[in-house]
Amino acid sequence: MAKAKTAYVCTECGADYTKWQGQCSACQAWNTLTEMRLSSSASSGPAARPRFDGYAGQTSQRVMSLSDVDLKDMPRLTTGTQELDRVLGGGLVPGSAILIGGHPGAGKSTLLLQIMCYLAAQLPALYVTGEESLQQVAMRAHRLGLKADQLKMLSETSVEAVCQVAAELKPKVIVIDSIQVMHMAEIQSAPGSVAQVRESAADLTRYAKQTGTVLFLVGHVTKDGTLAGPKVLEHMIDCSLQLEGSSDSRFRTLRSHKNRFGAVNELGVFAMLENGLKEVKNPSSIFLNRGETPSPGSVVMVVWEGTRPLLVEIQALVDQSHMNNPRRVAVGMDHNRLAMLLAVLHRHGGLHTGDQDVFVNVVGGVKVLETSGDLALLLAVVSSFRDRALPQDLMVFGEVGLSGEIRPVPNGQERIREAAKHGFKRAIVPKGNVPKEPLKGMEIVGVSQLGEAIDAL
Repeated sequence: MAKAKTAYVCTECGADYTKWQGQCSACQAWNTLTEMRLSSSASSGPAARPRFDGYAGQTSQRVMSLSDVDLKDMPRLTTGTQELDRVLGGGLVPGSAILIGGHPGAGKSTLLLQIMCYLAAQLPALYVTGEESLQQVAMRAHRLGLKADQLKMLSETSVEAVCQVAAELKPKVIVIDSIQVMHMAEIQSAPGSVAQVRESAADLTRYAKQTGTVLFLVGHVTKDGTLAGPKVLEHMIDCSLQLEGSSDSRFRTLRSHKNRFGAVNELGVFAMLENGLKEVKNPSSIFLNRGETPSPGSVVMVVWEGTRPLLVEIQALVDQSHMNNPRRVAVGMDHNRLAMLLAVLHRHGGLHTGDQDVFVNVVGGVKVLETSGDLALLLAVVSSFRDRALPQDLMVFGEVGLSGEIRPVPNGQERIREAAKHGFKRAIVPKGNVPKEPLKGMEIVGVSQLGEAIDAL
């Protein structure tokens, strides 16, 4: 029996080494090398990998000029859910590999089961479950009231067996739930290891590209919310989606972190109900569920998520600190940016919060990844510090620089029009985003410095 060879693979970048070392030379990460056992038998190598001879004619391997490539639009498949189609960039692209991650209980399997039942009524679809039995999936479909008579199911964890069944059924859409339990016979390590996840995903993606099949891969996440497994997994696939939501909230957000066929950071909002995940077509309405009585420290801002504006409420609480180091807590925003903006507020706004605890929260669990919420954050802090409520019909957005200037943000006029649709009558925005023509029924105040914004209140 041939002796098994050993390699060490970095979980961050996928680089491999012949012996273990503390630091990866490629990405400079520490303690990220894991052992991977390679079989030296004849079964390893390209010859042992599953071949898809029946589809070889669909993949052209001849060299061709770039000008000879067919530029016609690739037909997209609708998922039956507008929010998911928006996140994907307009629907499913044939031959694409899509990775969906999320915490346990977020609703990944529920969402995919709903999509597959809808697609199975129109085209061949295969759902591969490796974590649950077929009875468990059938019970979920029955509880959700789905029509699953056309959906093909397979309980399997072997990649070779899945590809063999897929070659016989020739489905147009395949779901692998999940990639962490899949394994290949030629890899000697256990399922879920770096080698198994990487090679399994590579073979399944190769099959999807050669046959024009849409491939969904379900991925687990770690305690800090990042995708479990090697970092190279995100480079193999075409689209990486993250389904987020706390257990005490019925709303779920689906965000695209990578998309070769659409906008990055596109956001879709769903509501978890008894009959499954239902799309929220007007997300701004759920994030603007404010009290009837105005309260200090609350203001509405407009953030740009992918291809559309989204109105969310930001709250701030400033209180006397009883500690030597006052607390700075930011939920839904960058903690370091909060500290920087408080310094700008002290220097250019004349408001000292060095002896105050400052807590900032973006309502609804939304994570603000852009800088357009800077001005709204500072005005909410001023409102809480002065204990004076801001008007309910006030909307604010703008980027704040270190010298106290208010910088314009992209898509400013679209943000203002979205706020006007929801009944806002007044807006404080950067001067560079003020429309040339006045907007009917809305008072727009353009500011260029932080002091002007505070005076406008």
